[in-house]
Amino acid sequence: MLSIAIVGMPNVGKSTLFKALTKKQVDIQNFPFCTIEPNVGIVEVPDERLQKLAQTSKSLKIIPAAIQFIDIAGLVAGASKGEGLGNQFLSHIRESDAIAQVVRAFEDENIIHVDGKPNPEKDAEISHLPKVEKKAKSGDKTGIIEFELTKNLITFLEKGQSAKDFEACENEIPIIKSLNLLTSKPVLYIINCSSDKKILNYPDKLKPALEIDVKLENELSELSLAEAEEMRKELPHPKNNLDDLVSICYDLLGLETFFTSGEKETRAWTIEKGSKAPQAAGKIHSDFEKGFIRADIIRWDKLVEAGSWNQAKQNGLVRTEGKDYIFQDGDTAIFKFN
Repeated sequence: MLSIAIVGMPNVGKSTLFKALTKKQVDIQNFPFCTIEPNVGIVEVPDERLQKLAQTSKSLKIIPAAIQFIDIAGLVAGASKGEGLGNQFLSHIRESDAIAQVVRAFEDENIIHVDGKPNPEKDAEISHLPKVEKKAKSGDKTGIIEFELTKNLITFLEKGQSAKDFEACENEIPIIKSLNLLTSKPVLYIINCSSDKKILNYPDKLKPALEIDVKLENELSELSLAEAEEMRKELPHPKNNLDDLVSICYDLLGLETFFTSGEKETRAWTIEKGSKAPQAAGKIHSDFEKGFIRADIIRWDKLVEAGSWNQAKQNGLVRTEGKDYIFQDGDTAIFKFN
């Protein structure tokens, strides 16, 4: 399952965000390092298309795509030297597919900041720890290409650059991936701002970024869905930012969704953009990929409009695609295989 590591300085709102996202009770007491072991929660990827497809197919159940969020212990300056919780958090981040970094952009004397005063830009720089990356050269140096690449990459990282910005040749990309460097992972900045307080300035380089009133979203998450929606209508910005967060993380990882839909279930499947039909089929079962013959494809909205698979076929809306077909977001499929 895809996983997103929620990181940041102590008391910036990481665990409160995690609780709001997952509706899972975690320790959010007002003191540094309260999160020592990572909390893990599963969050559905919001997708209104599922319900419409399920109604069309009269499905017994709906299975959405999901992302795993990991709430990781707070980081402070000097972690690589043992400050705070040291490098304990690093292994958990390396196991994640992307990073959601919470940056505090409001002042509140009732909420302690480990450095005394919030500073969005400084908080972000501390969490990058580019110098720690020098120790991540764990790839087997079995050839000249890998040896030279590693040397060049270390030089690049020592300048404070991120691994994801390093220009690599096609045959070097797998080597960089094998190193599993922290700064090679996609990062989304969560700007924790407060609706009733002035938002502190943060630099343009903290992008992509999403402004969220984490405390408010947490309070709304504890209400019933109907109550939360009613209260949200009264807010200056009624859109659900938590849904935005989940969707942006999905996009950040270069992913898209295709569907299967029938009487038994309507289900969302996660694939990388550019995946061909056999790869998509393999998400359902490896045998589907090995024995792939063809796929019957229709866009989800065309299926809903037709009212059923049979009617869609009669209307000429279902097409047959082979092994070279590249799946598109929103495709609904039935696979044929040996």
